[in-house]
Amino acid sequence: MKKYKVIIDTDPGVDDSACIIFTLFDKKLDIKLFTTVSGNVNVKTGTRNMLHLLDKFNKDFPVAMGAEKAMYRVTPNAENVHSKEGMGGYLPPKEVKHPLLKEDAVEAMYRVLKEGDGDIIPIVLGPHTNMGLLFTKHPDIIAKIPKIIFMGGSPYGVPGFPDHISFNIRSDPEAFKIVLDSGIPLVMVPSDMGRRKAYLTEDFVYQIRDTNDVGAFLFEMYNKYWERFFPDKRIATNDTCAYIYLTHPHLFKCKRVEVKVDLEETPGKTFVNFDKKGHILLTVAVKRKQFLKLYMKKLKELDYIKFDDKKD
Repeated sequence: MKKYKVIIDTDPGVDDSACIIFTLFDKKLDIKLFTTVSGNVNVKTGTRNMLHLLDKFNKDFPVAMGAEKAMYRVTPNAENVHSKEGMGGYLPPKEVKHPLLKEDAVEAMYRVLKEGDGDIIPIVLGPHTNMGLLFTKHPDIIAKIPKIIFMGGSPYGVPGFPDHISFNIRSDPEAFKIVLDSGIPLVMVPSDMGRRKAYLTEDFVYQIRDTNDVGAFLFEMYNKYWERFFPDKRIATNDTCAYIYLTHPHLFKCKRVEVKVDLEETPGKTFVNFDKKGHILLTVAVKRKQFLKLYMKKLKELDYIKFDDKKD
């Protein structure tokens, strides 16, 4: 089995947390590092959530805390969507046991990538602040990164996609431009994938709840994370789509593009030009039935995990 070496850069976040749970048990992944960044919630809260997930699921991976704010602007948050503590309807404990690396995210990423063989893939689930700082401080590391998979951005003006300013990109558009300008091959998984194409229906979410203890935990988070502005009740799988692209790329249809980001008039607005020689792969469709079948398969593989609420 081919294993993918990855660094997961995240801002947990309900959708991040759901994605992270599956990555912790994915035998196709060799996770070298988790890094955190301000985004859905402030970086300290997000880092606590990341460490708590490792505690809860009894996993041991290195975690480094990253940027507290965007490179050049005030950092927004999405507490109104994810809740103040970041995990929707689930209230994490204030204290965690898993240790945090003394290095910050930039230095930890630099060390891990430098020690690697040029085959470690960053998966960016939040704003690009950590990556922007990394490339600014250590530009030599760009040559060691084979590609970056990221969730966010919107192919603005492209038929079939909604006009949407991605939270992850507008949170730090300057950092995203640094990533774009690096020349590293990128895979762009817009939030449209998880929100409009691979979303979980209300019935499916209740099926998740009744599957096992992990499903009940996911439901607890999801139950205060229903998408707004839709006529039906649905849960977005944004970050999970980005991770699944790496392990199951055949589920997605992609087109090669170039992307530009606005830094002034509408910061974070992304523009896409289809270009057969473009260095960015844009996911434009997903095989929905197969995606949901894989989601449930991964969940059922965790039947053996039991939570004792009195100790949790």
